[in-house]
Amino acid sequence: MKPKTMNLIASKMIALQRNLVEVINLKTHFPVRKGMLRRVAGWVKAVDGVSFHIPAGKTLGLVGESGCGKTTVGRTILRLIPATDGSVMYSGRDVFALRSEQMRLLRRRMQLVFQDPYGSLNPRLTVEHIVGEAIAVHEGLSARQRRDRVAALLEKVGLASNHLRRYPHEFSGGQRQRIGIARALALGPQFIVCDEPVSALDVSIQSQIVNLLKDLQADMGLTYLFIAHDLAVVEHISDYVAVMYLGRIVEYASRDQLYANPLHPYTRALMSAIPRPEPKRRRERIVLAGEVPSPSNPPSGCAFHPRCAFAEPRCAEEAQQLLPVGPAGHTAACWKVAQPDTRYCPEPQGTI
Repeated sequence: MKPKTMNLIASKMIALQRNLVEVINLKTHFPVRKGMLRRVAGWVKAVDGVSFHIPAGKTLGLVGESGCGKTTVGRTILRLIPATDGSVMYSGRDVFALRSEQMRLLRRRMQLVFQDPYGSLNPRLTVEHIVGEAIAVHEGLSARQRRDRVAALLEKVGLASNHLRRYPHEFSGGQRQRIGIARALALGPQFIVCDEPVSALDVSIQSQIVNLLKDLQADMGLTYLFIAHDLAVVEHISDYVAVMYLGRIVEYASRDQLYANPLHPYTRALMSAIPRPEPKRRRERIVLAGEVPSPSNPPSGCAFHPRCAFAEPRCAEEAQQLLPVGPAGHTAACWKVAQPDTRYCPEPQGTI
């Protein structure tokens, strides 16, 4: 084998070791059926060409407005929703190419924490059965061993072992989410998709759950895809942040870089909506015009151009790709940002 080929293979192996999860041009489209024959009349492009990677032991925050495709990305990665195109690599293995038995074994390493702590727990089952169900299916432990494992998991997430016999309705929302986290940890996963795990909780409880997730990550070396629409929460837990709009990523950067220097007009609008701890310090609020377009009929060119105060005719004609705009892998899907001589400087009109 030639040295050049060997170096190329070695570099790819190092990259695969560094990145636990790699998402490449992921697309998830849902058919729109009409008429008595239920023929396909169109497609809802929920996810339309998303690419990112998550280094092992790190957290990627995926943010955006409701309906932009964040949850669909997470569930498609776990193969809970079939993908239309693209690939997902997990530790160098193509997740979409695995057969059912191989996927069953991989599911031990990939878990999901649901958004709704009230609807995600079976009200007819005790905590012991909810958390221990996956252990019974995958590991076949005895009842006593399973009970001890569940008790240890409950203590790990901040609950008492004597909660084993209780039902979900006996717990508060924050406690229920802790049970959901314990269930996700039952099989010792490496990668967890956190689908807005704190959005349904009170603000005082949100910080407790976020701190718990961070402590678990430090103790167990977990890798997170943290899906949220609250940028203040994402800033607290994430190492990297990807901003989604209408099924596509419009900006990607490390947390510090993104929050210090947001460049895409959509990211800047989201950042301006973050509440400040000091209300007396005034900050201009960027108000976006119009509504989010339908993913079944997205705008031509840049999907954000109908709401962008800096849009030009070129924006409606050319689809935008992620381009380098700063250090440390900072990319944005906006040609005006990528070209310093045309980069916008003033705040857009219509701010308050």
